[in-house]
Amino acid sequence: MIDRAILDFLPCTTPSAWIEHATDNLDLLLIDHANCEKKAASSAMTLMYRHVQHADLLKKMSRLAREELTHFRQVVEVLEQRNIPYIRLSPSRYASGLRRHIRQEPLGSLADILIIGAFVEARSCERFASLVPVLDQQLGKFYKRLLQAESRHFQEYLMLAQKYSEEDITERLAFFAGVEKELILSPDPNYRFHSGVPSEMSHLHSHGAH
Repeated sequence: MIDRAILDFLPCTTPSAWIEHATDNLDLLLIDHANCEKKAASSAMTLMYRHVQHADLLKKMSRLAREELTHFRQVVEVLEQRNIPYIRLSPSRYASGLRRHIRQEPLGSLADILIIGAFVEARSCERFASLVPVLDQQLGKFYKRLLQAESRHFQEYLMLAQKYSEEDITERLAFFAGVEKELILSPDPNYRFHSGVPSEMSHLHSHGAH
């Protein structure tokens, strides 16, 4: 079901403990998924505003932003259908854990941001695929559609990263793969769409958010 290229790109698969936690924390998962779609659209728009000189980036990010906002609306509709209030959640450590390693110089910074975008998109798709078998049929079909719609996004980020980098990005890809793997496989006190292995604190926080 999932594109092999996504699994080959990611440094690890989602731990079974995260998947097992999903059905008991569906409210949190869906709310944070809505946040992720909104942030993905916002990130694409930010790139468009900051890098107006890169035509290929502008075209690809404008299309991606539209798609992400459409998916945000669809997740909000799922929340409404299930009577789940769309409340404010603290952000996952995932994005900040990746972004703290962005280089400061302009081209290095852009390449790193695009590489991070590739990991975020690929991990989202891998999690969609991981969730399909454990969710109810309606939600499983929804995530399967999202997986099909978003499976190419990570490759577009990668292509742009190499295009606008002054050097080969292989070393930076390996570096961020190591960071991403640590964030996914280490214990995480907050259960979110991109969180790590649920800890005991994660269970307490999850039920406290309902």
